[in-house]
Amino acid sequence: MSYSHALRRILQPARLLGPRPASWLLGLLLACACLAGPAQAARSYWDVSYDSLATTLAQQPTDVARLQTLQHLLDLRPTGPQALPLLDRLLALNQQLRTVDAQPYRSLRAGVALWQQGSADAAALDSLHAAIAGFDRVGRPIPWVLIDLAALYNRLNRLEDRRRYYEARLANYRVRGQVQNMTACYVSQGGYYRRMGDYNRTLNNILRAADLAKGYDRRLYVRELLVAGDVYAQWGNRARAEQYLSMAQREPDFQRIDGMSREYTFLSLSRAHARKGQLPTALVLADSVLAARVPDPFEQQMSRAYGLVQKSLLYLQQQQPTAAAPLLARAQRLDDSLHVPMTGKLGEFELDATWARYYTARHDDARAEQHWLRAYHKAAAAHIERLQPEYLKALVDFYTRRQQPAQAQYYANAYIRYAIAFNAAQSVFHVAQYEGERVEQAQNAQISALRQQQAVQAVRLRLSKWLLLGAGLAVALVSGLGAFIYRQLRTNRNTLSQLRDTQAQLVQAEKMAFLGELTSGIAHELQNPLTFMKSFAEVSTELVDDMDGNATPQPKDSQLRSEILAGLKQNLQQISQHGQRASSIIKDMLEHSRTGTSPRVPTDLNALAEENLLLAYQALRSQSPDFDAQLVRDFDPHLGPVAVVASDLGRVLLNLCANALHAVRERQRELELVVVSTSGAPAEPHYVPTVTVRTRRRAGRTVEIRVCDNGPGMPDHIREKIFQPFFTTKPVGEGTGLGLSLCHDIVAKGHGGTLVVDTCEGQGTEFIITLTSA
Repeated sequence: MSYSHALRRILQPARLLGPRPASWLLGLLLACACLAGPAQAARSYWDVSYDSLATTLAQQPTDVARLQTLQHLLDLRPTGPQALPLLDRLLALNQQLRTVDAQPYRSLRAGVALWQQGSADAAALDSLHAAIAGFDRVGRPIPWVLIDLAALYNRLNRLEDRRRYYEARLANYRVRGQVQNMTACYVSQGGYYRRMGDYNRTLNNILRAADLAKGYDRRLYVRELLVAGDVYAQWGNRARAEQYLSMAQREPDFQRIDGMSREYTFLSLSRAHARKGQLPTALVLADSVLAARVPDPFEQQMSRAYGLVQKSLLYLQQQQPTAAAPLLARAQRLDDSLHVPMTGKLGEFELDATWARYYTARHDDARAEQHWLRAYHKAAAAHIERLQPEYLKALVDFYTRRQQPAQAQYYANAYIRYAIAFNAAQSVFHVAQYEGERVEQAQNAQISALRQQQAVQAVRLRLSKWLLLGAGLAVALVSGLGAFIYRQLRTNRNTLSQLRDTQAQLVQAEKMAFLGELTSGIAHELQNPLTFMKSFAEVSTELVDDMDGNATPQPKDSQLRSEILAGLKQNLQQISQHGQRASSIIKDMLEHSRTGTSPRVPTDLNALAEENLLLAYQALRSQSPDFDAQLVRDFDPHLGPVAVVASDLGRVLLNLCANALHAVRERQRELELVVVSTSGAPAEPHYVPTVTVRTRRRAGRTVEIRVCDNGPGMPDHIREKIFQPFFTTKPVGEGTGLGLSLCHDIVAKGHGGTLVVDTCEGQGTEFIITLTSA
């Protein structure tokens, strides 16, 4: 479906199934839905129209029915402008009936009241937490409370607390199987990672939310498809963006989207048309945002502020700054009165960046600079990682055009750091990881079905053989039956052969998928240093152009030339350093491919461990001469020779010892920084960096090598990933993420042993190698 067709559909008035149904008809429909089965009942419950339900409330014949309708209304809009009156009616009615637990609703009322005051957000957050805990205790789904709670976290600028809270809730709801609450957590986490600029995780959460919502709330499902399309468009994958936007527009519930979700739809399509250069259509959609009506007055003004900024951007894109000026002035007045946050339900509010583009078009550099800096500082304060690199690049271009190399260099360095960190979180092909997981799940399901069919066919073959044997003994009497069974056997064999061919094709497809993933990882790891080298080369070229641009030497140019030459030298050093890093990545990958190719020979593991421990220590001392560590050897004198590939196992021991020494050095530096910052006694006054290597012969032919340190240890989420290729906790440029992966392959694949890690955060880490001697 094209965008033009989508525009015609969304501009039509939202229609249900004719006029609003009478109360008895709505009750009959709800009753039929409940009788139709749990899945259909759940979907109808969350898909019902809020306005129709509110009309039905006054016509309910009994107090019990009114209480249930009040609960349903609050389930759909728990924090809206009508929430407090509805909560008061519910609590008063329940005081008579005593049929529901009132504690969660009392906490919800307290939280909503404090939130609407706007001056006690922290207290409101605590009350809403208590309400959610109460609803969880009684097992009532509250997805819209969870979704709305994210906005309160944003107002308090407690983004990390928000992420941790929803992670904990999601883990709890997975165990309980509460699909609605799981969907809400995925929606919130998608918004968090979008704010951080991590499009991969954003789409993973949004698509999971869409898949879950599809079974019970079709309007929420359509909304998440629209969000996925908008995020893919921002990421630069236009094909995926059009795919998800078209999927949303083909849904029958697309026209039922209302409120802020409808405004978001207009804005998303307007941005999509603007990116394609279809500015007239984009302007029509921006006007639709300004003309739409939202029941909540505050949300109405918010949507108008977003619409004014979007329309101003379109005028600036058409080189019409005069038309954009009054729109920006109106948006500024709304922002001054509403204090619109940088990000909300309608996306990012880029008023200052739009002002900067306006003043740039007017050649008013002073005001343009002021607004670019304000936009950047607001994005940094709000932790909107997606916008910061964009604003930094705009500042670099601005100062370069103004011929201010010092400021351009400063913001260029900041932009490069952000760009590298930003790109590190993204997929190389701009496709969400969850898309691949979907394909993998489908393939696994197909493989399981084929295996089941194969098992059934094997049973059938065995039965057919027994029948054929019996028929052979009585061939004279049952010759006809024997011929039938023989034909059936041939058919089964052909079917089994086809199944085996299909299974072989699927296995080959899995191998190719793994090869693609490995190639993607290599390209991603090489992209960072190459991007860094390219960026520094471009900055260096601009600096050289600035030097050559001064045709007539001036006395003050000498100092500027010195500064530029110093910057060039620094940039060239960085290019060389990252070129060496790319070479190191390729070297590590070649070592991956060579593991396990040499024969095993009896080796003294005690001497091998001693040699590599000293090598690692001497290497670190050459980099940090002032570093000292205590090396403890606890070797088993009765260990005896063990058949290993000495060069490969030595590489493992060298890597593990180097990592242990690096860990204790980092902990010693952290303690020294604590002493300097507090000007007092250190938290651990007798800390001595210690690395211990132990060898033991266990029962039977098992041999153990342990490398232990008293460093900072590792948290669980890092421990689970340390053996994955390309995963590293070191800063960008210091590690390739292949060391421990290579060690694991050498021990597990090259020697048939095991390599495990035992760590405790704050106490240390121990790597355990287990081998079987000859």
